[in-house]
Amino acid sequence: MSNIKKEADVTWLNFNMHNLTKEFKCSFETSDENTKQNSHDNQYNKEEVILNRGNFAYENYESLKTLIETNGNKSNIYDENKRPYAVFDWDNTSIINDVEDAVLAYQLIHLRFKMSPEEFSKIIRKDIPKDNFKDKFNNKDGNSINIDLVGKDLDFDYRFLYDNYEGLNGNKSLEHIKETLEYKDFIAKTRYLYSAIGSSFDLASGYTWSMRLFSKMTSDEVSRLSEESIIYWLKHEINRTTWTSPLALKGKSGIISVTFNTGIKSIKEMQNLYKTLIYNGIDVYICSASYLYVVREFASNPKFGYSIPTENVFGMQLEFDNNNLIKPELKINYHQTQGEGKTKTIERFLVKKHGGKSPLIVGGDNHGDVSMLSFFHDTRFSLIINRCKDKELFKLSKVAADSIGMKNARYHLQGRNENTGKFIQSQKSILFGTSEERLLR
Repeated sequence: MSNIKKEADVTWLNFNMHNLTKEFKCSFETSDENTKQNSHDNQYNKEEVILNRGNFAYENYESLKTLIETNGNKSNIYDENKRPYAVFDWDNTSIINDVEDAVLAYQLIHLRFKMSPEEFSKIIRKDIPKDNFKDKFNNKDGNSINIDLVGKDLDFDYRFLYDNYEGLNGNKSLEHIKETLEYKDFIAKTRYLYSAIGSSFDLASGYTWSMRLFSKMTSDEVSRLSEESIIYWLKHEINRTTWTSPLALKGKSGIISVTFNTGIKSIKEMQNLYKTLIYNGIDVYICSASYLYVVREFASNPKFGYSIPTENVFGMQLEFDNNNLIKPELKINYHQTQGEGKTKTIERFLVKKHGGKSPLIVGGDNHGDVSMLSFFHDTRFSLIINRCKDKELFKLSKVAADSIGMKNARYHLQGRNENTGKFIQSQKSILFGTSEERLLR
């Protein structure tokens, strides 16, 4: 179309435009939705089911090894009818960074949407307060922004993309569309909106908002999108990326920027821990605030190295319509897996299943995990991935720091290097962009 505008002065920091314009191609395997426990046991080799020290802090490794020996299927107290079990968060606990954040970025880059412009307009505003976002989300001119302002810009952008992109309702290639102002404005302001909502109101609002962008997809389509996204971002180094909207397309909200984490990494110590637990008769569950079909793809697809049974993965859920298409409505009669909802999910689905037992081990990394880390009195080991920045988790982190080396300590900090995306053999962590180890925030 002759009226498609070209970008002249958009700013992209720490972002490789070459990667944006390359289409990712890969042949995909499908995971068996009915994976059973024995199929997972059979695929492990001997080295995978012996707990390795790796980069676990020494005290964490020794405590975990002892727990497995004294509670696993080789101990004299093991009861097959009341199997011990462990529950872990996913994002920034089982992996480095957040898989739903990664999928959103990939979804934006590749314009993987199924909504009409009218549906999109309603969904981005659903349940979002009209109040201004926090001051740190002001535009380049220092003006406050809210959902009404940025929403109008996104309505304009999405309508243009819908009418022109061949993957929606137009006839232009993705390569062509990526050169337009509207595309660059759309991806920057949509990603900005996700961060602004989660930070200005509450994190739960942000997670719910991003899930709704899957509306009109099937669960299989979300799984395939997630698989592509995971493969794509596993090939990227851990980084911080900034997207800035085009100077030539200010719209109602003006010029805005958003900086976010890119790249994801598997954690070999957690992969080994999960396989070792399962092999020793200790069931492993994932309870995540990410959308179920996103986190399940990473956790259960054997190609990614975790091999958690699909039925053992719990996550946020949306309703489906009569055509099995995702609706922008939270699933009814289901505790959404955030904060206390994680604890309620464990109580509802796992405690009774395991003969009234509490989880033996629980692992998490932020305030959304505080409840499940601390609620169950019989939990023996609460693993806290040390991110040194969550004030709500500070109390438990302080208890863990004060009890390093103590026998029968419940709370344990595990350090990581955010620059490399790896655990380190310490309770201390190295935050992104720094080189100094820190124990507490």
